[in-house]
Amino acid sequence: MNKLQIGLALGSGAARGYAHIGVLQVFEREGIPIDIITGSSIGSIMGAAYAAGIGADMLKEQALHIRRRHWVDLCIPKLGLIAGNKIETVLNTIMGNKNFEELDIPLGVMATDLYTKKSILIKEGNVARAVRASIAIPGIFHPVKLQDKLFVDGGLLERVPGTQAREMGANFVVGVELGFGNKLPIKNIYDVIIHTFDIMGNEIQLLKKYDCDVLITPDLSDVDPLNFSVNQVKKCINEGKRATEQVLPQILKIVRKRGKSCEE
Repeated sequence: MNKLQIGLALGSGAARGYAHIGVLQVFEREGIPIDIITGSSIGSIMGAAYAAGIGADMLKEQALHIRRRHWVDLCIPKLGLIAGNKIETVLNTIMGNKNFEELDIPLGVMATDLYTKKSILIKEGNVARAVRASIAIPGIFHPVKLQDKLFVDGGLLERVPGTQAREMGANFVVGVELGFGNKLPIKNIYDVIIHTFDIMGNEIQLLKKYDCDVLITPDLSDVDPLNFSVNQVKKCINEGKRATEQVLPQILKIVRKRGKSCEE
């Protein structure tokens, strides 16, 4: 029997992605090893930071202290409302300006190429630049040009990249779906874009299904995807932990059954 290779596929969902920190905290607490990480949009940020050696508790501390002014650089709209240079600088600082081959855990980042209309798994080059491409929500962030491709948000076509985790060698994939529901009122252009994204994402996912052995689904329906406040960070992290603990027996059963010790 092949050695168990655990893949963690972290889904898209803007600020709801703080829930990924709660997922990682439970994995750390239980000593569950992560062999491969894939991420879309906010999932690529959390996955890249973790793969770069930043533990779940440190991720929580950083999330509690970062503010919108640290990463938002509004510009005259041409291809997007936010230039994205600030956030790329922040990402490079967090990840130590690393390339993919320098990471502690193999990482794959999803982005969508506007020219070919296809999702692309990025696994080489500068990590922060790839993540910046993965989070480029159309209409909000400027797209990112890499070689002959023009990238926008990876969640546009691949919300939870479980298939890509398998392509990288995982034979047991845990996915995290941050949900589509949003009960909050629509007040501005950002809300319109996010709601539209959720509608499209829901329809696409119904067709594609989830290529995951276990799917973690935090209830974030009352969370504003564009609210990065301290209270929201805490709420999302707690919900991520709660949802992970619900499926924890399934994960531990497979890990132990396949003979890979949780203490490895």
